[in-house]
Formats: sequence, structure tokens, C-alpha cells
Amino acid sequence: HVQLVESGGGSVKAGGSLELSCANSGDGYIRNCMAWFRQVPGKEREVVAIVYTGGGSTVYSDSVKGRFTISYNNADNTVHLRMTSLKSEDTAMYYCVADPFYGNLVARRGRYWGQGTQVTVS
Repeated sequence: HVQLVESGGGSVKAGGSLELSCANSGDGYIRNCMAWFRQVPGKEREVVAIVYTGGGSTVYSDSVKGRFTISYNNADNTVHLRMTSLKSEDTAMYYCVADPFYGNLVARRGRYWGQGTQVTVS
């Protein structure tokens, strides 16, 4: 099975930085894409960023482009989201999501989800 576990969320001031991390604690094998989604109560979920685990290719939402960086570490099979220049609009529950198909992630769907980690920017 695949079990995704996020860490790194918290409260920061506007303009600050945070790094989120996600690891697979299960014994399953994740292929081929991982992503970070975020959701605010009352709003539709947003695909923040996607990374292809095989080669490192990335895609970002326009709202975070230039400020956030997603990366995949082949050594320990973790995915990270480095967030800088944080704005109040970035406040949300952030989820680590994995799916074999890029198209599913773009469509805001995922086979595997973590429990989420809260990011609050004030």
C-alpha cells in the first residue's frame, strides 16, 4: 500500500517562507507523478504544483509560479514544496497527492492522498 505523510506546515508572517515535505510510509511504489494540492473551505481545490518523479519535470499554478518550488528526491523518495514570499492568499490545507497519470492530477484528482498539513499566513 501507499501511505503519504506530510510535514512542515505552520503559521508564518506574510513574506516568509516554509518548506513542506511528503514521504511514503507504506510499502507500495509510487509512479509516476506527485503533486501538492491545496484547499480552502468554501472553495474548489487547487493544483499547486506537479512533479514527474522519473525526471523532475515540474508544472505550477500561475498563482504560485516564481514563488514556490516543487522537487522530488530520488534518494529517499520524498517530495518537497519550498514556499517563499508567502501571501495571506496562500493560507490553506496543503495535501500531498500521488497518481500514475499526470492528467488525473491536472484534473484535480489523485489516487493517493496524505492527511494534509495546514499553512497559515498572516
